[in-house]
Amino acid sequence: MAGYRDLLRTPGVGRIMAAQLTARFPNGMTSLALLLYIERETGSYGAAGLVLAATSIGQAIAGPVTSRWMGIWGMRKVLTLTLIVCATAITTIALVEMVLPAYMALGLIAGLSTPPVQPAVRTIYPKMVTGRQLTPLFSLDASLQEIIWILAPVVITVVATQVGTVPALLLIVVILLLGGAWFILSPEVGRVRIPRSRRSIGTVMTKPPIILATVVGFLLIGACAAVEAGVVATFGHDGLEAGLVLAVFAVGSLAGGLGFGHIPIGRWAMARRLGIVTVGLALTMVSLNVWWLGGTLVLAGLGVAPALAVLFAMTSASVKFSDTAEAFGWVGTGQLIGAAAGSAVAGFLIDGVGPTGAYLAATIFAATGLVVSVVFVRGFPDLRGRDASPMPDTAPVATIT
Repeated sequence: MAGYRDLLRTPGVGRIMAAQLTARFPNGMTSLALLLYIERETGSYGAAGLVLAATSIGQAIAGPVTSRWMGIWGMRKVLTLTLIVCATAITTIALVEMVLPAYMALGLIAGLSTPPVQPAVRTIYPKMVTGRQLTPLFSLDASLQEIIWILAPVVITVVATQVGTVPALLLIVVILLLGGAWFILSPEVGRVRIPRSRRSIGTVMTKPPIILATVVGFLLIGACAAVEAGVVATFGHDGLEAGLVLAVFAVGSLAGGLGFGHIPIGRWAMARRLGIVTVGLALTMVSLNVWWLGGTLVLAGLGVAPALAVLFAMTSASVKFSDTAEAFGWVGTGQLIGAAAGSAVAGFLIDGVGPTGAYLAATIFAATGLVVSVVFVRGFPDLRGRDASPMPDTAPVATIT
């Protein structure tokens, strides 16, 4: 913990981390709020699913595109534009009664304009701390983001059920604007300039570490999404147990990230951490008792944030600085698609065999990630004895002879 205290004493680190967590807080609220609102307006969960699918597609497309724009027009301009468009789209959904295709179109726009805060802040981090501090910083970031997934669903559910779904959506807009403004106005966002990449979009995906980070992120988040579906199916939407079990899963991840964040990252780091996740998830199928599920998910959670920290560090260390935002955008897109895939597969299995099917799906996703990490272990960079800073951009320098 002393190392984390030193990190947070570094000028600007605590502020930028708090700002980006606030700006990203709506990410843990929007899907649930849209689900409740659209279902109330249309009387159909299927219609709500279509709106959520359109939003997710927009987010997946936007990830690498808006991230790359930050190297062309600057972070503040892109973040401000996307923030305004996204807030306008969500406000319109909340206040204007429409037909389903219009809701889907606005959901797509909201997804496409989701501010690229995550790629931005992970591009800024290497410019704020020493190379030795970067890996622990990524671990701390991965751990603290669990706060979003612990608190955000609880807050939005209470507001939507006790006050109304329209106020819930408007609350998201308020947090989006305030948190986004705080992040955009942070001095570090104006101070760090991403060089314009000289490579065409998608070129970063030819690098094995970026491909592995995207694939493993897809599988890891797919496993987490399947767990969420399984817990809800086990205890019901209204069961207090569901919220508590998902909270301890996130707490386990938080504890793992803080506890293992100082460990150097070698080629086998991802395999070891996914091994913990896989074992924990496999044990969930033994019993659906609330205490058993809570204990096994704490075990599985111990590997989640540390595995994400490896993803962030290997992504940063494998590309030039001008490509970091786009690389994180692709990795984020992989995670979004993984969340959708995990939820969908778990849903089909829940309908077919019951809640245990969701935990089976989660185990298969995690185990596949473990296999990928073992088979392609040479594709993971060995960061022991070196830092996770991106490679510097170089260019020819004109000389007079």
